[in-house]
Amino acid sequence: MSVVLSCETSGAPRPAITWQKGERILASGSVQLPRFTLLESGSLLVSPTHIADAGSYTCLATNSRGVDEASADLVVWARTRITSPPQDQSVIKGTKASMSCGVTHDPSVAVRYIWEKDGTPVSVDSIPRLRLDEEGTLHISQTWSGDIGTYTCRVLSAGGNDSRSAHLRVRQLPHAPENPVASLSPLEKRAINLTWAKPFDGNSPLLHYILEVSENNAPWTTLMASVDPEATSVVVRGLVPARSYQFRLCAANDVGKGQFSRDTERVSLPEEPPTAPPQNVIASGRTNQSIMLQWQPPPENHQNGLLKGYLIRYCLAGLPVGYQFKNITNAEVNNLLLEDLIIWTNYEIEVAAYNSAGLGVYSARVTEWTLQGVPTVPPGNVQAEATNATTIRFTWNPPSPQFINGINQGYKLIAWEPEQAEEVTMVTVRPNFQDSIHVGYIGGLKKFTEYFTSVLCFTTPGDGPRSPPQLVRTHEDAPGPVGHLSFSDILDTSLKVSWQEPLEKNGILTGYRISWEEYNRTNTRVTHYLPNVTLEYRVTGLTALTTYTIEVAAMTSKGQGQLSSSTISSGVPPELPGAPTNLGISNIGPRSVTLQFRPGYDGKTSISRWLVEAQVGQIGENEEWELIHQLANDPDARSMEVPNLHPYMYYSFRLRQVNIVGTSPPSVPSRRMQTLQAPPDVAPANVTLRTASETSLWLRWMPLPELEYNGNPESVGYRLRYTRADGRGRTVAHVIHDRVEREYTIEDLEEWTEYRVQVQAFNAIGAGPWSHVVLGRTRESVPSSGPTNVSALATTSSSMLVRWNEIPEADRNGLILGYKVVYKEKDSDARARFWPAEGNASRSAQLAGLGKYVLYEIRVLAFTRIGDGAPSSPPILERTLDDVPGPPVGILFPEVRTTSVRLIWQPPAAPNGIILAYQITHRLNTTSANAATVEVLNPSARQYTATGLQPESTYLFRITAQTRKGWGEAAEALVVTTEKRDRPQPPSKPVVQQEDVKARSVLLCWEPGSDGLSPVRYYTVQTRELPAGEWTLHSASVSHNATSFVVDRLKPFTSYKFRVKATNDIGDSEYSPESESLTTLQAAPEEAPTILSVTPHTTTSVLIRWQPPNEDKINGILLGFRIRYRELVYDGLRGFTTRSISSPGAKWTELTPGYAVRNLTGADLTHHQLDNLSKHRRYEIRMSVYNAAGEGPSSPPQEVFVGEAVPTAPPQNVAVQTATATQLDVTWEPPSLEAQNGDIQGYKIYFWEAQRQNGTERVKTLFLPENGAKLKNLTGYTSYLITVSAFNAAGDGPRSAPVRGRTQQAAPSAPSTIRFSELTTTSVNVSWEPPLLPNGILEGYRLVYEPCTPVDGVSKIVTVDVKGNSPLWMKVKDLAEGVTYRFRIRAKTFAYGPEIEANITTGPGEGAPGPPGEPFISRYGSAITIHWANGDPGKGPITRYVIEARPSDEGLWDILIKDIPREVTSYTFSMDILKQGVSYDFRVIAVNDYGYGTPSAPSPSVSAQKANPFYEEWWFLVVIALVGLIFILLLVFVLIIRGQSKKYAKKSDSGLSRGAGRSRRVGPGVRAGSVAGCVMCGFPPGRGAAPADGSPPAPTGNNSKANALSHGEMVSLDEGSFPALELNNRRLSVKNSFCRKNGIYTRASVSLPRSPPRPSPGSLHYSDEDVTKYNDLIPAESSSLTEKPSEISDSQGSDSEYEVDQNQQKAHSFVNHYISDPTYYNSWRRQQKGISRAQAYSYTESDSGDPDHCPLSNSTSTQQGSLFRPKVSRTPTPQTPVNPPSQQSTLYRPPSSLAPGSRAPIAGFSSFV
Repeated sequence: MSVVLSCETSGAPRPAITWQKGERILASGSVQLPRFTLLESGSLLVSPTHIADAGSYTCLATNSRGVDEASADLVVWARTRITSPPQDQSVIKGTKASMSCGVTHDPSVAVRYIWEKDGTPVSVDSIPRLRLDEEGTLHISQTWSGDIGTYTCRVLSAGGNDSRSAHLRVRQLPHAPENPVASLSPLEKRAINLTWAKPFDGNSPLLHYILEVSENNAPWTTLMASVDPEATSVVVRGLVPARSYQFRLCAANDVGKGQFSRDTERVSLPEEPPTAPPQNVIASGRTNQSIMLQWQPPPENHQNGLLKGYLIRYCLAGLPVGYQFKNITNAEVNNLLLEDLIIWTNYEIEVAAYNSAGLGVYSARVTEWTLQGVPTVPPGNVQAEATNATTIRFTWNPPSPQFINGINQGYKLIAWEPEQAEEVTMVTVRPNFQDSIHVGYIGGLKKFTEYFTSVLCFTTPGDGPRSPPQLVRTHEDAPGPVGHLSFSDILDTSLKVSWQEPLEKNGILTGYRISWEEYNRTNTRVTHYLPNVTLEYRVTGLTALTTYTIEVAAMTSKGQGQLSSSTISSGVPPELPGAPTNLGISNIGPRSVTLQFRPGYDGKTSISRWLVEAQVGQIGENEEWELIHQLANDPDARSMEVPNLHPYMYYSFRLRQVNIVGTSPPSVPSRRMQTLQAPPDVAPANVTLRTASETSLWLRWMPLPELEYNGNPESVGYRLRYTRADGRGRTVAHVIHDRVEREYTIEDLEEWTEYRVQVQAFNAIGAGPWSHVVLGRTRESVPSSGPTNVSALATTSSSMLVRWNEIPEADRNGLILGYKVVYKEKDSDARARFWPAEGNASRSAQLAGLGKYVLYEIRVLAFTRIGDGAPSSPPILERTLDDVPGPPVGILFPEVRTTSVRLIWQPPAAPNGIILAYQITHRLNTTSANAATVEVLNPSARQYTATGLQPESTYLFRITAQTRKGWGEAAEALVVTTEKRDRPQPPSKPVVQQEDVKARSVLLCWEPGSDGLSPVRYYTVQTRELPAGEWTLHSASVSHNATSFVVDRLKPFTSYKFRVKATNDIGDSEYSPESESLTTLQAAPEEAPTILSVTPHTTTSVLIRWQPPNEDKINGILLGFRIRYRELVYDGLRGFTTRSISSPGAKWTELTPGYAVRNLTGADLTHHQLDNLSKHRRYEIRMSVYNAAGEGPSSPPQEVFVGEAVPTAPPQNVAVQTATATQLDVTWEPPSLEAQNGDIQGYKIYFWEAQRQNGTERVKTLFLPENGAKLKNLTGYTSYLITVSAFNAAGDGPRSAPVRGRTQQAAPSAPSTIRFSELTTTSVNVSWEPPLLPNGILEGYRLVYEPCTPVDGVSKIVTVDVKGNSPLWMKVKDLAEGVTYRFRIRAKTFAYGPEIEANITTGPGEGAPGPPGEPFISRYGSAITIHWANGDPGKGPITRYVIEARPSDEGLWDILIKDIPREVTSYTFSMDILKQGVSYDFRVIAVNDYGYGTPSAPSPSVSAQKANPFYEEWWFLVVIALVGLIFILLLVFVLIIRGQSKKYAKKSDSGLSRGAGRSRRVGPGVRAGSVAGCVMCGFPPGRGAAPADGSPPAPTGNNSKANALSHGEMVSLDEGSFPALELNNRRLSVKNSFCRKNGIYTRASVSLPRSPPRPSPGSLHYSDEDVTKYNDLIPAESSSLTEKPSEISDSQGSDSEYEVDQNQQKAHSFVNHYISDPTYYNSWRRQQKGISRAQAYSYTESDSGDPDHCPLSNSTSTQQGSLFRPKVSRTPTPQTPVNPPSQQSTLYRPPSSLAPGSRAPIAGFSSFV
C-alpha cells in the first residue's frame, strides 16, 4: 500500500524540499531512495509501505533566505489477510465438521469474522450445533444433509478485509434400493430375475450392492456380496426347485452398508424330478427268502420338491429276467423287506425317489444274496465200517448242490451207543469238492462196542437231515488190567492169588495168564493159562522165605491184556506199609508243588500207590485231611509233583503209601506253605444288567468266593467293559477295587440305547476270564433335540403350513409317537400353544385359527411316551397374511356440545395388516344410512370433531379402519347432543341361574341402570373368591349393550360373588349390589399324583408310594386313585427298532399292550402293593386321581422290573458265642421261605463296638447261603453288637435285632504316649497315657528305665510295677547329670502287652540357665530366708526359680519351692514345712524356656530346730502352776465360807456328769473327724489356730499361701490331676491338728511317724528290711508306714520286680542300687522309735457326707500337690513385705502348672526302688 506525506511550502526563491527520517535523507532534489519519491508538490510518496516505515518524518524547505521544517508521524498497520482459508470437506453424517479461517493482522487492529452459507449469513448464536471459536473456526456438530453447501469466511478490520470460501459435503449411508421385484426367469431354469431402482447414494459413490436370500423362510443369508453398483437387475441362478425364495438387497458406499430394501414377494420354483438317487443304499439278507433294503433320502438340495415315495426295482443277478417293482408311497419310509425271494440267490436292487414332477435317478446297483438255508436231503450212499477197536470209517456221496441251499460248510459224522442216543460222538469233516466220494473217520470210541452211525451235511444256518442210522461194532482188542489183585493163604511153598474181571474187557475174554518168578530172576518164571471163568489160583512149589513177583493178565482173541503185578515173600505174609519220612517241598508254583520223601517200610511187598493228603487253609481253619493226589504203579518213586492245587492257598501235606495189604499211616505233616498267586480262574457269576435310568444301567454280579481269589485279597477287584450293542462308539472300561462289591451303576450313557457289558475279576498277577455278555437298554427318554429343517409358510391370514424333517437318530432317545408345533406371537408374554401331529411319520402340520397379520415364533418338538422333547432351535419367524381389520376400540366422547361432539378412539385390537385410513360416518339415529355424513381420515388420526349437529338429538357414529385388503368391521356408538350428561346408574344385582353354573364359568345376568343421557360404553365385572378373597378385576371390556356375560377362568369347586359397574363418557357408576354366593361345579383334577418310588416288594408285586396333588389342583372332593400298569414288551425284544412296522405312522399304543387299571378308593392313601404281576418282566406304571367330575391327568411313567425283590424279613435266631480274645462265632437261621423272595445268595454280618458304632462298624459279607460266620481280628475284651441281614439278587434285606457278645481278655496295646516334665539334672517326672486298646481290665503297668550308656562303669536297670490303672505317673530322682536314659512302659491285663519306649537326657539342656550364685541362709524366728545371686540366663530370659532341699546327710535332692518369680533373689518360708531337728542343704535352680538350669552350689547346712516360745519354758509352766494352785485354794476357801458341803457336793456331781457327757459325745467325733479332715484339709499337725476370719493359715514371706485340696483332686488320679498329698492313701495316725468343721476349727491330736522315701504314686508298694532309726527329709504328716524284711536281689543291673496287691502285702526284692547307695540305707535306718506298723500305703477314705469331715474349698487354692504344708508364721520377714501380689506360689506345684495336660508327681518322694 502507498502513502503520501504532504508538505506544502511557499517562498522566494522557491524552496528546495528535502525529506528525511531521523538523520537519514529519504528524498531531495538530488537524492532518491527506492520506494521514496519526491512529488512535484513537495509531498513524499512511499510505495509500497513497510512496517519499518513507521516513524517521524521531517520535511525541510530551504532557499537562500532560510530553512524551515515540519514533522509528522507515520503509523503503518499490518494488512489483515486470511492465511489459513477453509478447505473443501466431506464428512460422514452425524460427525463433526470444522471450517478453519486463520487470519494474520496487526495486533492493534480488531478483527471480526462473518460466516456465510451459500451467500446467507450463518446465525451461530441461534443454532446450538454451530460454534465459532476465537480463531474464527466454524465448528458444526451432528452434521446432516442440511449442512451441505458453500461456506464463506469474511474478515472485517481496520487493517483490511478478506474472504475465502469452501464447500462442505455430508456423506451418509445410501438409501435402500427401491421397488425390488423378483420373478421367475423365462429363459433359464432354476433362475430368478431380480430388478430394483437405484437409490440415493448418500453423497458418496456406491461401491456395490449386497444381495440376501431367505430360502423357505429360513434366516437371511448373503447370496451375492458384491453386485455391480451400476446394475439395477441381476439373475440369480443355481436355485433349488420347489423351494420358495425371498430377496432383499442393500447398497454400500464408503460410509458403510445402508438399509435393506423391503422383501420381495416370495417366489417358488416349480418342482422337478429328483436329480440324485437315494443315499447309502444297503441290502442285507434277512432270511433265506428275504432281503432287508435300507436307504436314506437323496440330499435335500437334490430332492427338487416334496418327495412322494420311492420306487424299488430288483431282479435276479446275471439272468436275462425283467425287473420287479415295489412302490413305496410314503416318503418317510426308508426301508423295505423284500420277501418271497428264492433261497440263497443273488439279487440286483436299485432305488429311486419320486415327487410330483416325476421319478428321479436310480441308485447304483447293489447286489445281495438271500441267506442260506439248510440242506434238504442227507448225503447219499453212506457206508460205515469199523477199522480198528476205536475207529469207524465213513464213506458217502455229497448231496446235489441244488438241495444244499447254501454254501456247503462240511459234514458231521455221528456215532452213538444204542442206549445212549443223546450222548453222541461227532466229528466235523470239511467238504472235498474234488472227489465224488467223501471219506471220514470217528476215533476214540470204546473198544468192542456197538454204535449207530449217521452222516449229515450242514450250512451256516444249520444242519441238514441225517442219513439213515447203521449199526457198527468196533473191533476187539487186548483187555485192560484185572481188578483188585490180592494174596491169601500164604504158606512157605504156596499161596492163593485172587483177582477180578477187567473193567475194560475190550472183547470176549478167552482166559487169563498167570506167571511168577523169583524177584529179579527171570529164568525162574513159571506161566499158566487159565480159563475165562477162573478168578483165583493156588501157586505151589515156591521156595520158603523167597520174594516172588506175580503177574496176572486177561486175554481175548487179540492177545494178552495189561499186566497187574505185585511182589510177595513166600512164608511171610505181607503187612501194612510204614509211613514215608523226610517229607520236603520244592518247586512251589501257583497250582503245583513237588514233594520229596523217603519211602517207609514196604510191608514186605511192593508199593502200588502213593497217596497225598493235605490240610487246606491257615492253621486252625481246617483240621481235616483230604486226599488231593495219588500216584500209581511207581514203587520206586522218591518225589512226585502234586498238581491241581489252588493258587495262593495254604497247604500242609502228608504222604501215605499203599501196598497189597492196605494203606500206611501218614507221614509227619510238612510245614505249612502257600502256593503262589495266579490270575482268577473264573468270572463273576450271576451277572445281570437292569435299566436304572435314561442314562444309566445297573450292573450286578456275584463276587468271587475267597477261594477263587487266587491271590492277595487286597489286590482283588473287578473290571467291567461296556459298549453299544450296535458297534458304534468306543468300548469303555471301569475298574472297581473293592473285592466284595457286587454292583455298579454305569453312568453317562445314551438314552434308549442297548449296551453289551462284561465283567472280569483281577488280582495283582492278572485278570481272569470275562463273564458272558449281558445286554441292557437304557430307559426311554424324551428327545434331546428338535426336528431339523423346520420351515413355515403362511397360507392364509389365519393359517400357515409348518414342515420339518425327522430328528437325528442319536437324539430320539425313544420311539417317536408324534410331533407338536409350538407357536406363539413374537415378543408376547402369553404362553406358547401346541398343535399336535400324531404319528411318527408326520412331517407337516397346518396351523389354523391364527391371528391375522401376526408374526409368530414357531418351533417343533417330538414326543415319546415319556414326554415332550426339546423344541427345535432357533425359532422360525413367519407372519400370517393380512386381512381386513377389526373394529376400532375404545370409542369415547369426551366433549359433547349441543351442536358438536368430539370423539376419540384407539386402533383396532386386530389390525390384521397396516392401517391405511379411518372412515367415520355419523347420522341421526332416526335417519337412514344414506343420509350419513362420511369422512375419511389419515391412519394417524385418533380423534374427530363433528359439528353442525342438532341439539338434544341422538346420533349414531360408525368408525371403520382400512388395510390394503379393504375396509374392516365398523364400531358403532351413540351420543346425545346435550350438556346435561351424568354418570350412569349402577346395574341391578347380578343373577346366576343354577343351570348356568359350570366348573370354570358362570353366566352372569343383570339389568342396566340409567345411562345419565350418555350411552354406556362398556361394563366392568369383578369377582371375589370366598371366604376371604379380595375383589379382583375379571373384565373391563364387556359390551355396552350386553346384559349378560360369561365369567370364565374360575376355579372349580370354589365359592364366588360378583358385581358389575357401567362406564359412559362421564365416568363410572357405582358397583352393583353383590350377587348371591355360588359354588362352581367340580372338575376333573388337573394334576397327577407324584410317584415317589416303585420298588419290588415280592417276586410278583411292587410297592408304590406317592404324594397326592395339591388340594387346589384336585378341583373337587378327592375320591381315590387310579393305577395304570402294563408290561413293556420291548424289554425282551432287543432288536425291536429294526422290526418291520406295517404302518409307519403307528403310535406307541399300537406297539404295546393296553393298560390294566386298578382303582383305589380312599383320599388318604399314600402307598399300595400292586400284586399278581408276571415274574421277570418290566412294567410301566402311571397314576392319576379322580373325583366325582372325572379323572385327572396321568403321572409320568415309572418303570420297574418285577421278579426280584429283597428279603422282607431278617435272619432268625441270631446267636453269638465267644471264641477267643479276637474272635466271635455268629450263627443264625435263614429268613422264612415266604420272606426270602428268591434264592438267598449270602448274608451280611454287621458288627461294631457297643460303645461307639459310627467309628467302628464293619461288615463281613458271605457270598454263600451259610448259617454261621467267624468274626476275626476283633478287639480284646470288648462288647460287640452284631446284626445279620440276608441278600439276594435284588439287594439286602432288613437287619436282625442287635445281639451282644464280648471277646475274651487279651494283652493290652502299648500305652499311648510317654511324657517327661520337671526335668532337672538328677530327676524327671514320667507320665503316660493308658493304652488305646486295653483289651481287658488293666491290672497295672511296668516301667523299666536304664541309662543308654553305663554310668561310672555301671548300667543299672530299674523295674517298677504299678498296681491298678492309676496313677499314670512317677517321679524318678536317682538320675545322673547329662545322661540319656531309656524308659519303657507296658500295660498288663492278665498278660503284659507291647511296650512303648522313649529316651530322655537329664539336664541341663542346651540354652538352659547357668547356676545361680551360692545361696546363703538367714533365719528370723521360725522363718528361713534364702538369698542368691542371678547367674547366666542362658539363651532365653529366666522365667522362674526353683529351690531344692535335701537332708544334710547326703539325702536326695527334692523340690521344696517352685514357681518363684524371676525378679526375686531371696525367698522366705516357714520352718514348719521342714522336719524338726533335721539339718538341710538348699540349692537354687533357674528355669527358662529351654528347661531347668544347672543347680547352684549347696548352701551351708541349716537346722530345722526352732526355739520354744516362752509359754513352753519350764519356769513359765511353774509360774502358771502356782497361780492355778492359788486360784484353786481361793476358790475352795470361798466355797467353804459359803457353807454347806452337801450342797456343794451335789452341784459338783452335776457339773462333772455334764462334762463327761460332752466328752463322750464330742471326743470320738473330734478324733475321727481330725484324722480324715486334716488329711483332706491339708493342715500340718501341731499348729496354732487359724485366723479368725476363717481363712486358711498362710506363711509369712513372699505372699505364700497354704492351699486346701479338694477330695477329687487327691483321689481322682486317673483324671489328669495329681494328688495333693504325697501319701494320701496311707493309713494316718492323727495328733494335734486343726480341722475346720462348719467354719469352726477343732483341735485334735496327731501322732507323727516318720516314713522312708518312696516312689511317688501311692499305689507303688514295697516291703523293706526292718530298721530302728530313720531320719527323713520331710515329715510324713498324715501317714504311717509298715515295713517288712525284704529279699535283697544279688544281680547287679538286672530287673527287679515289685508287685504288691492293694489288699495284701508280699515280700519283694529290693533294688540293688537302693541298697548300694549309703544315702538310702542310712535313711532307712533312721527310724523313730515307737512307730506303729500298719498295712503299707493303704488309704482310708471317709464318707464325704460325714458331718465331722472337714469341708473343702478350692477358692483360695494357688498350689496343689505339695507334701509340705506351711503354717502361719508369727515373725514376718523384714526384707519383704507381707503378701506381695507378684509372689503367690510358695510350695511345690504339679507339672500342670508348667505344661497343661501333664501329670505331676508328688513332691518329696523318692522314685528309687
